[in-house]
Amino acid sequence: MFSGCKSLSNLYLSNFNTQNVSCMNGMFSECKSLTNLNLSNFTTQNGTLMFDMFNKCESLTNLDLSNFNTENLKEMDDMLNGCKSLINLDLSGFNTNKFLVKYLNCIWGLGIGDWGLGIGDW
Repeated sequence: MFSGCKSLSNLYLSNFNTQNVSCMNGMFSECKSLTNLNLSNFTTQNGTLMFDMFNKCESLTNLDLSNFNTENLKEMDDMLNGCKSLINLDLSGFNTNKFLVKYLNCIWGLGIGDWGLGIGDW
């Protein structure tokens, strides 16, 4: 949807209706100038695919995904790959009981897993 919008720095999505969206693959992929993204109103209970959702969002510093309902999620490979500027990341609401989290490269690959991020009871 916004994939490849390399000059996009701000995005206002508080009234964005995602209630019936199941595939969010690459939605913000390569939005290299995006610094902050508020997705607190995203409704993701029907989301099953979030592969590359924030891939190469190189300038993204703050991302709050605490309200993401990941109960039906099947795939999130490389969801945060290349998010090298992330300072604040909240995944505290993630329910990962139904799938194996193995490709969150941005968290463990860059060593930010020790930064006291809200990642719940993984």
